[in-house]
Amino acid sequence: MAETEAKTALKNEKVGEVVSTKMQKTIVVEVHRRVPHPLYKRIIGKKKRFYAHDEEGTAKLGDEVRIVECRPLSKLKRWRLMDIVRRAPQVGAQPKELDVKV
Repeated sequence: MAETEAKTALKNEKVGEVVSTKMQKTIVVEVHRRVPHPLYKRIIGKKKRFYAHDEEGTAKLGDEVRIVECRPLSKLKRWRLMDIVRRAPQVGAQPKELDVKV
């Protein structure tokens, strides 16, 4: 019977950029959106930060990630990391280049 199957509700999803990974198991994701100004109808950019749960700590600074709404996990965390859409380029110096030449 089709009625016995549980219907899964669609969760709210957002895509944004990771701007902080300084906390344990938590990332800060900044989501940008473009909306018309209420009075002047000019398109303006708005941004908002969301705290998201990252259990394994896979997201890095600058990554583009997808977050999904979930139950409250703490005072500010109501989102969890779903997947990483695009990795940020990691620029690093080799240990030889960091040595000071006297």
